[in-house]
Amino acid sequence: MADDRHPAPAPLAAPEPDPYLARGHRVGIRPFRRADRAEFTARARESAELHRPWLFPPADDASYDAYYARLQDPSRAGFLICDLQDGGRIAGYLTINNIVHGGFRCGAAGYGAFAHAAGRGLMSEGLQLVLRYAFGSLGLHRIEVNVQPENAASIALARRNGFRKEGYSPDFLFVDGAWRDHERWAITSEMMPPEGP
Repeated sequence: MADDRHPAPAPLAAPEPDPYLARGHRVGIRPFRRADRAEFTARARESAELHRPWLFPPADDASYDAYYARLQDPSRAGFLICDLQDGGRIAGYLTINNIVHGGFRCGAAGYGAFAHAAGRGLMSEGLQLVLRYAFGSLGLHRIEVNVQPENAASIALARRNGFRKEGYSPDFLFVDGAWRDHERWAITSEMMPPEGP
C-alpha cells in the first residue's frame, strides 16, 4: 500500500548516449547525421577558399543529402571531427572509402578541415582518433591517402600522423575538371604508436 507521506521516488531518467565514437583532449569523432546538413554545408561554403582546388565538400542541401546517402554504403565510413571546447561544432571531416575486408582490410581516406578550425591541430587529433577506430572497431589493417603533390597542408597532416609515402600516381583522380597526379601515403595498424595515458 502506498504511503502518501513517503511517495515512491521518481524513476531515474536514462543518461543520454554519448554521440561520440571516441574522444580526445579537444575533439570527438562521430558519424554524419542528416541533421548536420545545415552546419556542414555552411562550413563548406565558408571554407571554399581554403579547400580549392583540392576539395569540394557538399555546400548545398541536395549535394549533402547525396553525400550522406553514399556514406550509408558499407564500403564507406564517414566521421565528423567536432571541437569539444566549442560546443561540439564541426571542425572537419574524414571519410574512409573503398573499404575492403578479407585478406586486404584496407580503405582510402579523404579529409578536410573547415576554415574556422584550420591550423589549430584539431584535424591531427581527429585523424588519430579515426585511425584507432578504423584499426579497432572497423577491423582494418591499412589506411591510404592520395594527395595532390601541391597540397602541402594535407601532406603535412599525413606525415605528422605517421603515414609513409609509398609512391606517385600520374593522372590518378579526376579533380576540378582534370586528371590530377597524386602522391600515395599509407599507414598500417602496426605503425600506430601505443596510446598514451
